[in-house]
Amino acid sequence: MAVWDDVVGQDRVTEQLAAAARDADAIVTADDAAGQAAEAPLGEPAPPGQRGASQMTHAWLFTGPPGSGRATAARAFAAALQCVSPDRALGGAPGCGFCDGCHTTLVGTHADVEIIRTDLLSIGVKETRDLVRRASLSPAGGRWQVIVLEDADRLTEGAGNVLLKAVEEPAPRTVWLLCAPSIEDVLPTIRSRCRHLSLTTPPVDAVADVLVRRDGIEPEAAARAARATQGHIGRARRLATDERARARRAAVLKLPLRIDDIGGCLKAAQELLDAAGEDAKQVAEEVDAKETEELRAALGAAAGTGGRLPRGTAGAMKELQDKQKRRATRTQRDSLDLALVDLTGFYRDVLALQMGASVPVANDEVRDSIQRIATTSTPERTLRRIEAVIACREALDRNVAPLLAVEAMTAALRAG
Repeated sequence: MAVWDDVVGQDRVTEQLAAAARDADAIVTADDAAGQAAEAPLGEPAPPGQRGASQMTHAWLFTGPPGSGRATAARAFAAALQCVSPDRALGGAPGCGFCDGCHTTLVGTHADVEIIRTDLLSIGVKETRDLVRRASLSPAGGRWQVIVLEDADRLTEGAGNVLLKAVEEPAPRTVWLLCAPSIEDVLPTIRSRCRHLSLTTPPVDAVADVLVRRDGIEPEAAARAARATQGHIGRARRLATDERARARRAAVLKLPLRIDDIGGCLKAAQELLDAAGEDAKQVAEEVDAKETEELRAALGAAAGTGGRLPRGTAGAMKELQDKQKRRATRTQRDSLDLALVDLTGFYRDVLALQMGASVPVANDEVRDSIQRIATTSTPERTLRRIEAVIACREALDRNVAPLLAVEAMTAALRAG
């Protein structure tokens, strides 16, 4: 299975990446044969008589809506850059998916591929400086040093300026792969130095197919999950495999029928926040205890949770606790945002019925509720409700108190 097989519904992008991987392989092969560094900078035409114009460059920016597979495409490209399949010498394309270079990259253990994702609200200057320092090292395996930054949109302004220098003057054989929802989420000075690849939302049928083929999900369940999430690969997989995710989504889709009065609005808002908090709590239970115990052991604390920490280590424990609190905040916000996306999808279905559109209903399991609201409302009111959900998401991005933002939204949904 080639590394591109998991990049769903992005044929144009995979063609460009495959061409770049072939040129990158030619660069490494020629340099290794000559025993010297490449004569021409990446991304620029080589001097006449040496190499043709290369599709390869040192910095890439992957953008696309949530669920389009930005990070998946970046990891697949990283694997193709590290491919060591002997078939390459016979004309085979890099990215076989089976060799040691491809396999270790895809599972996250390749020494020359660093995948950076954050579960915090932002990526700061200190972390970025450490990353830039590591990126300046030569590849341990003799091919490319690849850094996949999955959350480039979470770089603070200061961190972006630190990264700019590395992208502007890259070390030899270093490749940066940045991922962000849109090109506007990245500093103009950084994106101007990257080759931009724009991904689109994959077709629902393609998402269902990959769930069946790769995850072994029953075709009917896969089709239902893909349709409900409108082509979001990660959410579709979670919905098809996690009973708790299905239960939370079902509760969200009941909200439009429970806001007949102000009391119902306030109660529904609180329940949405409580559900998001429960998500954060589950993550904390799975991760925080393990992190804390590992740090205590590293600091030399006695075995067991009650062991006394050595003198002078309280600062390290405080730093970990602060990190865990920030992660819980992001988890809660992400879970709440996911609920709002589901709510937007509900009203999208309502609007489709009201307008007589031929598009299929995404939330078919609650068709009765959708039909009821569609017949007792108007398209204008439905549009205002969709705008209220979008306004709530924007308010949360501006750090408005979540309860206030959600209460304002449920009140607006009631008013229509």
